[in-house]
Amino acid sequence: MLSTPARQRVWAWGGPIAVTLLAAVLRLWNLGSPHSLVFDETYYVKDSWTLMHLGYEARWPAEADASFNAGDVDQYLTDGSFVVHPPLGKWIIALGLAIFGAQDAVGWRISTAIAGILLVALVAVIARGLFHSTLLATIAGGLLAIDGNAIVMSRVALLDGILTLFVMLGFGAILLDRGHSARRLERWRRRRAEAGRSIDWGPALWWRPWLVAAGLAFGLASAVKWNGLYFLAGFAVYTLVVDAVARRRAGVTFFGSGVAFKQAPVSFLLTVPIALVAYLVTWTGWFVTDGGYYRHWVQQTGSTWQGLLAWVPVDFQNFWHYQASAYAYHIGEHQPHGYQANPLTWLLMIRPTAMFYQGSDFGQNGCAVTRCGESITGIANPFIWWGAVAAAVYLVYRVVRYREWQVGAILTGLAVGYLPWLLYLNRTVFQFYTIVFEPFLILGLVFVMGLLLGKRSDETWRRVGGIRLIAVILVAMVLVSAFFFPLWTGMQVPLEFIQLHYWLPTWR
Repeated sequence: MLSTPARQRVWAWGGPIAVTLLAAVLRLWNLGSPHSLVFDETYYVKDSWTLMHLGYEARWPAEADASFNAGDVDQYLTDGSFVVHPPLGKWIIALGLAIFGAQDAVGWRISTAIAGILLVALVAVIARGLFHSTLLATIAGGLLAIDGNAIVMSRVALLDGILTLFVMLGFGAILLDRGHSARRLERWRRRRAEAGRSIDWGPALWWRPWLVAAGLAFGLASAVKWNGLYFLAGFAVYTLVVDAVARRRAGVTFFGSGVAFKQAPVSFLLTVPIALVAYLVTWTGWFVTDGGYYRHWVQQTGSTWQGLLAWVPVDFQNFWHYQASAYAYHIGEHQPHGYQANPLTWLLMIRPTAMFYQGSDFGQNGCAVTRCGESITGIANPFIWWGAVAAAVYLVYRVVRYREWQVGAILTGLAVGYLPWLLYLNRTVFQFYTIVFEPFLILGLVFVMGLLLGKRSDETWRRVGGIRLIAVILVAMVLVSAFFFPLWTGMQVPLEFIQLHYWLPTWR
């Protein structure tokens, strides 16, 4: 099939493009249904609408959802609303509102749908760089394209899908920096060797544009939701470990202390300032207007900073108070919710989030049986999810045993996306938060699939057996996605059909 260069080029582009187009169909089809705000769309869509008109998130009258659903979208007040997530994700949602209008439900969700489509393409590109295989890249993008958690988070106007896109942009930049910095280190080593100079501490590499890009991407991720900071911090440590390993291989005598005292400060300056600037820029609307929440808190309460901090402009004093208040809210959010999911249960997918349900009796809303239902539930494809979790457990062993850099990179993303949530076991959180590290789970699963597929140099029986096994697994995953698709997209189906999807009692 790939016997000519032309066919190889078609496959190299065609595979990832095909799964991206599949993702587009699954995310854009009937996107405007239901024409009602679902789950936290009640916050983010309306906040995005006021952000676009006022420059800050404003309050709405009580029970405003019904009138908003009906097309009366201008009932917002001018008083600032206390929102606990930064504004970038809502600005991106506002782009869709600007194009389609707030009366059209497609306008509410088109931005997150496009983010989900781009995420599939990006994961395929990253997989191609990690595994040097178009087949594995196509599988990685394809699995994300058909997974229920990814589909749901692309079809509702929540922030987490947008967050995930920026996180994966940062991860891709980290991988590019790994190769770029290794090549520069090797050139430095050769020059030192040719000059007969010792290789003691190693250089401080300033020209690392991909590291700067990673800092920017993670800063923008943090400007969508604060857990983007975990990726900034986690991958900062990862790059230092990679730098130390590269210096050791290059023969640098003091490779550890060289990284700690020479490269680490440089890497900090290349990432953290641009991340901070990116975060602050997204708050421009709040700074240049007067109606935002806590915009004049210092002046109104007489709480101006004194002493050594008296020089700080009052605008930033107000901003700091806002951020501190939002942080206090985040760590203190314990209000019970019917679909809250303890992070200890996330990997087992014990309590997926039902975001929308509407029941109809015979003759209502086109229901042709005794009882129908329309559901949007963030149940990941069970075969993909549980298979990926099992693969991740195996990869922990594998990184210890073989120290493959691809496995280390994947597990780093998984760890910084998941482990920090174990510090907040009593906080009200949800299963759909897992979307931010699901691409790393899928990359881990695809890595294991690559091991099962084997190499072209393997014996024929081994190679054919691996191909057949993976083919059966992929067909099963596709069939399960087809089975669950109505529950991910709000299609009206008989109630008995919905109940067939409750594989665990806790999924009801």
